[in-house]
Amino acid sequence: MAKAFVIAAPWSNSGKTTFTLALCRLFKGQGLNVQPFKCGPDYIDTLHHSRAAGTPSINLDTVMMSEEHVQELFTDYTSRADVAIVEGVMGLFDGAVKGKGSSAEIAKLLDLPVILVMNASSMAYSVAPILHGLKTFDPKVKIAGVVFNFVRTESHYTFLKEACEDVGLKALGYLPPNEEIKIPSRHLGLFIEDSFEHTIDRAAKHVEAHIAVEQLLSCGKDIAVATKPRKTTLQKKYRIAVARDEVFSFTYFQNLKKFEDLGEIIWFSPLRDTTLPEADILYLAGGYPELHLEALSGNKVMKEAIAAFAAKGGKIIAECGGMMYLGKSITNEQGGTYAMTGVFDFSTSMENKKLTLGYRMVSFDKLNLSGHEFRYSSLIHHQEPPAVAQVYSASGIEVNTRLYRYKNVIASYIHFYWAEGNQLEQILDHLA
Repeated sequence: MAKAFVIAAPWSNSGKTTFTLALCRLFKGQGLNVQPFKCGPDYIDTLHHSRAAGTPSINLDTVMMSEEHVQELFTDYTSRADVAIVEGVMGLFDGAVKGKGSSAEIAKLLDLPVILVMNASSMAYSVAPILHGLKTFDPKVKIAGVVFNFVRTESHYTFLKEACEDVGLKALGYLPPNEEIKIPSRHLGLFIEDSFEHTIDRAAKHVEAHIAVEQLLSCGKDIAVATKPRKTTLQKKYRIAVARDEVFSFTYFQNLKKFEDLGEIIWFSPLRDTTLPEADILYLAGGYPELHLEALSGNKVMKEAIAAFAAKGGKIIAECGGMMYLGKSITNEQGGTYAMTGVFDFSTSMENKKLTLGYRMVSFDKLNLSGHEFRYSSLIHHQEPPAVAQVYSASGIEVNTRLYRYKNVIASYIHFYWAEGNQLEQILDHLA
């Protein structure tokens, strides 16, 4: 029997990620098996969840996945848990198109109660109409309690608690501001050090000191699921070399599980290794190559091995940072340019960086693929390669994001999700 709930917020930057990490670490410290989930396509928060809980975090996304797949994932992973915590995305009802893919949609689909984390630093009793609106806008979304963040005094909290009482919601406590638990950046480079471990520990203690944790846990839904072994009927026929180091780390956990179903995974580091594993497929996930340009560029043996693998017709799937690595060069924010593998005749640059993001639906030679784009770099073309796919937003509008192909290499800024159905098998079969 597991307790399960969604951590959501009225709007972004309310502190729900820090709160989620704190709960994961707190419950783990109590000896509970914690299973974290993340609404939406975020592959960074899941890394932090996994670190805090000691259990891989799983994405739940009704834009990139079918509802049946979301339910199967939740059921499968919750069956091994004592506590299941689903962190929401953006504001409670914010989705790709209206509420599509929102925290609220996931909560309804899985029939889970919602714990709201609300930034109340500049509000008192005025939270009442906001809470009333969130509670009544969609009666199928069950708000079980509210945690008020960035509240300094008990007297301030009194106004907030009275607002909850008048709206008919349970106040679960307040968290004073605490600079020691502030997450400074979404750059993974700041998170892989031991200092981040201390940040999570401090956040857990901060939450334990100020929130009625047992009351919060009692708000969760009891999930009784019989444990069933994970089965696959797929034929294991590939050796798959997966890049994994400080540069190549942004991928969906279920994508890796899909690779495991298809064959043997051999991990390697383009940053440090001097030999490329013998493999049928290379997978270069996204990450932050711009933080390690000198080391990436300096590993000439690895660059040459990957270029040779591509030239001989080896199958490569590269996403975002992986795609940048397959270009001729990468230019950092300061204008320094570093040579990369040269598989593709384009370069990328972090100069004048601008955020491009959104869901992407791809039509690629009769294959329909889905994924998400989140990047700051831009392509610098010497010669525009021909388009090999049509790419659309979640609204069905064609966008200028491209899918590139060289022999049996496909690369894009898009982080694809292929763990559902046979998308990955179709891609690999297509790359003859």
